[in-house]
This record gives sequence, structure tokens and C-alpha cells, in this order.
Amino acid sequence: MTAAPLALLQRAPEGALDMILAGTLPTKLVLLVLATFSVAAWILIFWKWRVFRDVRRQGDRFIQHLEQATTLAEAYKAITLLPESPYGRVFRQGVNFFNELRPGTLRDDAPAGPGLSSAQLEALRLVLEKEEAEERDELARGLPWLAIIGTVSPLLGLMGTVIGITNTFLGITASGSTNLGAVAPGVAEALITTVAGLFVAIPAVIAYNHFVARLNLVVGELEGFSSEFIGTLAREGRV
Repeated sequence: MTAAPLALLQRAPEGALDMILAGTLPTKLVLLVLATFSVAAWILIFWKWRVFRDVRRQGDRFIQHLEQATTLAEAYKAITLLPESPYGRVFRQGVNFFNELRPGTLRDDAPAGPGLSSAQLEALRLVLEKEEAEERDELARGLPWLAIIGTVSPLLGLMGTVIGITNTFLGITASGSTNLGAVAPGVAEALITTVAGLFVAIPAVIAYNHFVARLNLVVGELEGFSSEFIGTLAREGRV
């Protein structure tokens, strides 16, 4: 029997801190890992919160400038003055590819030319979809780690609890005492890891689901904008 369980049998801990300090080495290691996970999770939460907040503001400015433009050429000039954003990058990628297919057609004095062929229009769609996928992957950075922390933390807590209870019963067997006062402190100390695991996992899971919803919203807006971009080309007789 280890020294820690004997200490628990001799003196009941007075609080959570006492239970942690009197815990076995495996319990302390589990709590240390969970503390690391908690710090990492909150860093990711604040980072992604700032990212999606900035993207929302960029999207509002992008839509505002886009609504003020009456033609694709005016929209391109207005968007180039805005800071980098997922919306602007998708728009510029589409316009630049269109310029490669029809050089000079976006100038104000450019004569009307032939529209895009079916193959060129399909290529434009693929270019826009590729840029959308890149923006989605960029915005999703860090989210898998939130999912991992939210999934693994309760399991780590449960593992710590199982180890703690096992050590407690081994101590009881060695001492021959079945008194509730001897059993309860060890069980309570073992359950600390489960509480810690849930404490780490709950914010991570909530944040992950929130950010995934925000990501899906941005991706939906980008997809809708790509369709509207092609529709603008059609209205101006460029396809």
C-alpha cells in the first residue's frame, strides 16, 4: 500500500486542495494534463472568438461596399480598397480569373465582347470553389483541437477516478478497515479527476459547436456570394 492512501485513511481531507495534494502520483499527473488542456482550450476559444468577430466585421463592410456598386468594375475598385478578408479574396480570385479569360473587359471604356463559354464558366466555378475551400480550412484551424480536448478530457478524468478508487480499495484491503470514514476520503479524492475532466470538456464542447456554426454561416455566405458573382456576370452579358 502506498503512502498516500495511508495518509488518507489516517486524516480526512478538509477540502478539494487537500485531496489534490494528498492524491497519488497518477491522480496528480491526470490533473496536470487536464490543467494543460484547460489552458490550451481557453487560448483557442479566445483566438477563434477574435477571428470570427473580425470576419463578421469584414463581411459587413464587404457587403456594404458591394451594394453601393452598380457594375462589376465598380465593385472591383471598391473591394480592392478594403483590408484582406475571406470575402474579398474570393471576389478577387474570381475577378482575376475572369480577367485572364477576357483581358481588359472590366475597364470602363472596354467594348462589349463575347461572353464566357460553358467550359470557361465551369472553370470559373471551380476556381471559386477552390478559394472557398481554402478559406474554410483557414477559418477551421484550431477547431479540431477543441473537439479533441472536449472528447478526451472526460475520459482522462474517468481514468483518474478509476485509478484513485482502485488505490483506495487496495489501501482498505491492506488496512482491513471498512469504516465509511476511511473509504469516503479516498473515493472523494478519486472523483476530483472526473470533476476536473468535465470542467475542461464542457467549455471546449460548447465553444466548438458555436464556432462550427459560425464557420458554416461564413461558408454559406461565401458560396452564396460566388453564385451571385456568376449571376452578375450573366446580367452584364459576360457569360
